[in-house]
Amino acid sequence: MPGYTADEKLRFDQLTQLRRRWLKDQELSAREPVTAAATPGRVQRFWAAFLEPKTLWRHAFKACNAGVFAVARILIPAWIVHYYVKYHVSKMPYGIVALKPRLFPGDTILETGEVVPDLPEADSYGHH
Repeated sequence: MPGYTADEKLRFDQLTQLRRRWLKDQELSAREPVTAAATPGRVQRFWAAFLEPKTLWRHAFKACNAGVFAVARILIPAWIVHYYVKYHVSKMPYGIVALKPRLFPGDTILETGEVVPDLPEADSYGHH
């Protein structure tokens, strides 16, 4: 008995059509998947409100970010550069004092012009 019988061919055709219909049903339309809207929790509501444009939170966040940027990227580096230039690069006299010059009685102080007084005598205090 070569080939399929009429019942076998009918059954095979029916299964093929069912498979094609099933595969066609698996394709999603533009409206799918349909999900129910979940109610947001406290954190989700906070962030949704936080991210709304022109809210107080948004302005406060931007102001805080601007302040942090100004301090971290402008003020601190400017202070470091100022310090370095003032104390390590500047060629002003007495800007960097590695070793103070020795002063002896009778010497003149350059900045003020006053004369260093003589040392008092040791005998005048009544000590040994």
